[in-house]
Amino acid sequence: MLAISLLSPPYATLSYAAPAWLDDSVWKCGQRVVVPLGKGGMLRAGIVVSIDDDSSVKKGVVLKACLWPAEREPLLRPEYLVMVKQLALRHMATEGEVLGGLLPAGLRTSKLRLRVLDGGRPRTVAMRDIAKMTDAERSVIGALWASNDVEVLDSTFDAEEQELCSLLVDPPWSVRPSAKRQIEVLEYLHEKGMLSRTRMLKDLGSGISSALNTLAERGLIRIGSREEGACEVCQDESSECFSDIDEGFTLLPEQQAAHDEFIQLMHAASPKSALLYGITGSGKTVVYLELAAEALAKGRSVMLLAPEVALACRLENAVRNRFPSQECFFYNGYQSPAEREKTFRTLADRTAPCIIVGTRSALFLPSPELGLIVLDEEHDTSFKQDEGLVYQAKEVAYYRVQQSNGLLLLGSATPDVKTFHAVKQQAVSMSVMKERAGEGRLPEVSLLNIKNLKRADGILAPECKKQIRETVERGEQVVILLNRRGYSPLMYCLDCGHVARCPHCEVGLTYHKERERLLCHYCGYSVPYPVVCSKCKGLHYLPMGEGTEKLEEHLAEILPPDTKILRLDRDSTRRPGKMQRILDAFANQEAQVLVGTQMLSKGHHFPNVTLAVVADGDLGLNLPDYRAAERTFQLLVQASGRSGRGEKAGRVLIQTRDPEHYCWQFVGSADYDGFYAEEIERRRKRKYPPFVKLALIRASYPLDWNKGMEWVGSLTEVARALGKEHDVRVLGHTPSPLPILRGRKRFQWTLKSDSWISIRTLYYAMRNAVPRGSKLRLSLDIDPVNML
Repeated sequence: MLAISLLSPPYATLSYAAPAWLDDSVWKCGQRVVVPLGKGGMLRAGIVVSIDDDSSVKKGVVLKACLWPAEREPLLRPEYLVMVKQLALRHMATEGEVLGGLLPAGLRTSKLRLRVLDGGRPRTVAMRDIAKMTDAERSVIGALWASNDVEVLDSTFDAEEQELCSLLVDPPWSVRPSAKRQIEVLEYLHEKGMLSRTRMLKDLGSGISSALNTLAERGLIRIGSREEGACEVCQDESSECFSDIDEGFTLLPEQQAAHDEFIQLMHAASPKSALLYGITGSGKTVVYLELAAEALAKGRSVMLLAPEVALACRLENAVRNRFPSQECFFYNGYQSPAEREKTFRTLADRTAPCIIVGTRSALFLPSPELGLIVLDEEHDTSFKQDEGLVYQAKEVAYYRVQQSNGLLLLGSATPDVKTFHAVKQQAVSMSVMKERAGEGRLPEVSLLNIKNLKRADGILAPECKKQIRETVERGEQVVILLNRRGYSPLMYCLDCGHVARCPHCEVGLTYHKERERLLCHYCGYSVPYPVVCSKCKGLHYLPMGEGTEKLEEHLAEILPPDTKILRLDRDSTRRPGKMQRILDAFANQEAQVLVGTQMLSKGHHFPNVTLAVVADGDLGLNLPDYRAAERTFQLLVQASGRSGRGEKAGRVLIQTRDPEHYCWQFVGSADYDGFYAEEIERRRKRKYPPFVKLALIRASYPLDWNKGMEWVGSLTEVARALGKEHDVRVLGHTPSPLPILRGRKRFQWTLKSDSWISIRTLYYAMRNAVPRGSKLRLSLDIDPVNML
């Protein structure tokens, strides 16, 4: 009997019989297979998770036979299946749901073909054809399988899947207003980034084919395959994103001390976790690479993970410069499904040590024995996956080093408060680097009170504008952080006072002037501007507030005419390679000012930057989230770290309307230890992590479903009754801070307990109380990083 976890809905683990047309020795745990499902002849891909004798089958039950293996040798190793099982248990999911969320799309398909060599004449047989055969016909192919005269071909080649569509021109585009299909294609690519032609046709309909071809002919978009070996961020093998780290550098004293301590942990008899607590610019990457060299020398593999693709790209190039002859695998969500599948397959077969660099998803690659996993910028919330399969990368990474008796190294200038608390409890080792590498020094930080700033001044105070002008006139560079993209976050109707809102999310629409559209940053809804007011039908709007687009425009008005200003945000980096071109141009001093969102606060090295400005330091500080102060501190210290990294002294100006907030006294001196001491006491008093287990249960239902509130109320009764029984404090139900998203009403319960088991038990009971097929969706987020 084969226990097989399905890789697509219903994601169940079902029992199948080993078929008579294949020898029992064919089947192995971790192997992909194709199985029949239901009465309609549907085929599904699955993974064999266990093999048992038939004695466990209940009397009178007849099992369907598994149809065919998708490979001769298992794709997944036993330890990988154990990890999947543990993830399923932790997140109250099936093993099929976990596997369906981890495996690349090409490894989850049942649309496979067999190449059969029968009598010297090869023929191709699809799985759907095998499903229609008689047992005798299948036995013939089974005999050929046993003699190695049958091979499994990859899923059918789709030329349109390999054709990638991407923008070549930023908005505004020279397209007639009546060319609605062309505008639809351009807007979609601008929002989603590079996509295959297949995905475009699926999402927008086959009617866009003509628009795609027209736009390509006009040079507005590109349709073609990505060049082999091209960087997903740079789109260019020769890009200057390559690191200057090579084989010849020498560790500084603090780097050497950290290196020596971590080497001992790598060679310990049991798995270890450690924190590299180094200020911005202290050279943490150098330490990572030297530890990687030690792991490789011992025949063990290395994973280096970054929170976003641009940083992962720089890590990859640092690795390739440092280890020019060592095989390195790069893995991230920007790659095509075919590229991700190829990497997964290669590593599944590999036994030699290697280096893997990537973003969060690379953590699930089936790598050879891991001696070291590094999470750079470990405090970043991007290491938490909070949609689909919910998981915390740090937890998964530690589980993986436990399996291989390796070292998990967390690196940050502003560690997660929970991580630092673990250090204080001596559960995690720590090494500290307090000196900047090279000539760099920590910048001087000043607060500017903008509580009485006039609207006519824009978002920048007069003193701030003066400092920016003086810095530019000296031939030095400025970075300005405003963590709000677009031109204006709110559009106010002057006729009736109504604010333009998304009809699906009930949040304000953001005006994007370059595109002349109002956009919802949550569901992607957009309308052309000007737009008729939904309340009074007027057309008179006043943009309120300021985003990066408007700030860029304002700076062009107040700075000398020859000043070059660049913008780095999600909107300006949609086109492949655009992000790296912006960063390279600024690093090469082709521009004097760089305006951006939090994207510019992480890991970038600009030696000529002597002034960093935070335009709105309070943004995010007062969100309904217990981590609000921690996130603000981390963001601002990281942003401050972009200044003064060269020989010249740096300055940081932070604008705030609440200069008395406790956060500022620690941001000013980059005093993480002081901030931690203050923050940990506040959490101790209020019973927040790390002093309690915290989880969110989220519920949502369609706006037009009149029984939704009734069900939410009944689930609250279930939660409170079980909360008393299992010692779980239940807060709620309450409307979510974003109460309507994507056309659904949202509610949540906050759970506090000393036991994860109690929290899971309560969620399990609530989930079972919801009937199958209900319009109510329920999800559990353990240790949430986003309370919205």
